[in-house]
Amino acid sequence: MNTKTKRKTDPALAQARREQVLCAAADCFKRKGYHGAGMAEISRTAGMSAGHIYNYFASKEAIIESIIERDMEELFSVFQEFEDQPGNLVTILLNGLDSGVERHIDVDQGALDLEMQSEAARNEKVARLLRKSDLQAREKMRSLLVGERSPIKAAKAAEIDSRIEVMFALMNGLLMRKILNPSIDKELLLIAVRPAMKTLITPFD
Repeated sequence: MNTKTKRKTDPALAQARREQVLCAAADCFKRKGYHGAGMAEISRTAGMSAGHIYNYFASKEAIIESIIERDMEELFSVFQEFEDQPGNLVTILLNGLDSGVERHIDVDQGALDLEMQSEAARNEKVARLLRKSDLQAREKMRSLLVGERSPIKAAKAAEIDSRIEVMFALMNGLLMRKILNPSIDKELLLIAVRPAMKTLITPFD
C-alpha cells in the first residue's frame, strides 16, 4: 500500500504567489516592454524560478490575461460602488471623477497600459483580450446610463453608445496629455472634465 499522500496546495498561498508573479511581470513590462521582458527576467524580479512560475501561468500571454482580468475586476468594483450608492446618479458619477482622473494620469500605471495596447497592435490574442475588457467596461457604463436613475435613460441606443465612446476617449486621452505635459495635475483637468462629463450624462438641449 502506498502511504505517500499528495501535498495539498494552500489556496491562499497559491493566490499570493500568483499576485507576486503578476506584480513582478507588470514591473518588467513597464521597464523593458512586453518582448524585452522574458520569463527569466520575470522570475528574477518575482524571486522564484521560472519552473515555479509555470505552475501558475502557462505562458507570458497568460500573465497578460490575468493582469487585464485584475484591472477589470478593479474597474467593475468602481461601477458596483456607483450602482450601490443611493442618490442622484449624475452627482455620484461626477464625484467619482476625482479618483478617476487621478487614475488616468498615473504615468506609472499608464506605462503598463500603453505597453499592452502597443502589443495589441502586433498580437491578435492580446488585442482580443483588451477588446473584450473594453466591451465589458462599456456594457457596465451602458447599464448605468439606461437604468432608472439615469436622466438619459430614454435616449436612443446609438446616442448612448456615442456618449460612452466620447467619455472613454476623454478619460483615456488624459494619460497622453500627462506624458506630453507633465506639469498638468488633477485639479487643473477637473476644471474642464467635470462640465464635459456632465454634458455627456445629462440630456442635450
